Amino acid sequence: MGPLELGGLAAGLLGAVLFGVGAVAQAHGVRRHPTPPVHLGAFVARSVRDPWTWLVLSAYLGGFVLHAAAIWLLPLYLTQATVAMALPVAALAQRHVEEPLGRAHWGSVGLVVLGLVLLAAGSGSAGAARAEPVLASSLVAGAALLGLASALRHHVGAAGLGTLAGLGYAGSAVAVRGVELPLGAWAVVCALAVPSFSLVAFWLYSLGMDRASVSWATAPMNVGQTFVPAAVGVALLGDTVRPGWWWVVLLGLVLSTWGAVRLGRAADLARPHRPTGAGSAELAPSR
Repeated sequence: MGPLELGGLAAGLLGAVLFGVGAVAQAHGVRRHPTPPVHLGAFVARSVRDPWTWLVLSAYLGGFVLHAAAIWLLPLYLTQATVAMALPVAALAQRHVEEPLGRAHWGSVGLVVLGLVLLAAGSGSAGAARAEPVLASSLVAGAALLGLASALRHHVGAAGLGTLAGLGYAGSAVAVRGVELPLGAWAVVCALAVPSFSLVAFWLYSLGMDRASVSWATAPMNVGQTFVPAAVGVALLGDTVRPGWWWVVLLGLVLSTWGAVRLGRAADLARPHRPTGAGSAELAPSR
């Protein structure tokens, strides 16, 4: 790795720290309200009047800027895997919202770290930012499908909501790679796709954390936002792997994601589903 790539890796990891702290703060902010954020419009209207939400957004904005820098400097499979470090950070911080995780769970953190080391060792060069009609059109179609899928939010649990949020953040990451300067028409479409995906993902993630623990909602989100951009980056956006190191990269991707999911599933201190209008904010174990 050269200096630019190391800088991109550092930016991605620092962004993950901000994402992890922001996730716990987001969970706390959601649970301060007597009703869950079931509808997007009501969620936005409530959020713009809530100073706590603005603090959460500030943390996420800082994380996004760092993450965007990493996306431009590193292959997407590596930048998205760095986001998995947000889950151990959230696990450390969530003791201020829920019960702390036990020592056995930190083996999962080791898997995440080992996976990132392998990914960094086998990573090649990042594809150049490029705004193309196919990419822009695919992003628009993906945003529309995510909007339709969000209609199922009443019928899925925290893991399903986390998965949908992960797909939203995946779309946002891919869209960042389509923002090239100077801005042309297709680059503008890609730029607009970034906040569109992020807003829906933020809302679904909030709803998921209203129903379960931070880790339980975050683990499936990490899967979606890691594997989808990784595949798109290699197949369509010019990301490369060091010659002969494919197996190392695949192993690192699996280990980092498996560690994140394992840690999330170990966090079984989840709250039961809270129907609209319920006022209870107590945490209770659930299966």
